[in-house]
Amino acid sequence: MPDVIEVEELRRTYAGGFEAVRGISFSVARGELFALLGTNGAGKTSTVELLEGLAPPSAGSVRVLGHDPYTERAAVRPRTGVMLQEGGFPSELTVAETVRMWAGCTSGARPVGEALELVGLARRADVRVKQLSGGEKRRLDLALALLARPEVLFLDEPTTGLDAEGRHTTWELVRELRDAGTTVLLTTHYLEEAEALAERLAILHEGRIAVAGRVDEVVAAQPSHLSFDLPEGYHLGDLPPLGPLGVTSHETEGRTVRLKTTALQHAATELLLWARNSRVELRGLDIRAASLEEAFLHIAREQESTR
Repeated sequence: MPDVIEVEELRRTYAGGFEAVRGISFSVARGELFALLGTNGAGKTSTVELLEGLAPPSAGSVRVLGHDPYTERAAVRPRTGVMLQEGGFPSELTVAETVRMWAGCTSGARPVGEALELVGLARRADVRVKQLSGGEKRRLDLALALLARPEVLFLDEPTTGLDAEGRHTTWELVRELRDAGTTVLLTTHYLEEAEALAERLAILHEGRIAVAGRVDEVVAAQPSHLSFDLPEGYHLGDLPPLGPLGVTSHETEGRTVRLKTTALQHAATELLLWARNSRVELRGLDIRAASLEEAFLHIAREQESTR
């Protein structure tokens, strides 16, 4: 599939010389959901604003749908949807009036009722914006981003303020949009959100890409965890040899043993067989696969240690 977002050696420097984005490169294919992650101040929003055409890059290049989103804004903007971190709607307008006003500035806009139905706000159409909850305002942000049936959708922290049900409903909607061919670039602080939705990602740290790739590959590069309490009368040396179990490190605290392993299924199987054959119970057994959160924290710690 052709790339619809192309970023090459992108840089953004603010007045005073602060370089928020320091030469990053990545691409997003048509119909792909790509997550851009990073710690606070990593450069996510600065990058997304350049992709949206809100500012020119200080150096490097950006192409969205084959065009420069800043200098060729007229060719890009009608084909993209943007959900900012905060919308800033007129508080006295109703939900329906807000969407209708926005639709008047949008070519080929969806009907107001359809846009509100998509995000679960149809029953709140006559409510003034100032009476909406924080989560409902985020849904309204999303409705406006979807008005033009965009080919490329930028979602900046789309589920902030939503409860668990609203978050999962939004996930389903985003999946449906992706499956219908919409290219989605997502920024989020919820790592489980990126893990649930994205095919590929890049993790930014201090304006640079620390790691990029498929989500499963980034996660697989981190060890899994296995912990349990040693049975009375047994010691660490009584366990099966840890090396063949893929154990990369271990620690003990009292009777509790914590292992990190690159072969979780094998390690868990061998330990459980050892417990059965030894006729003992591994109390407090906790088997935890590697997660994107652990990969993210590992990268953050690793980058900090090299400063």
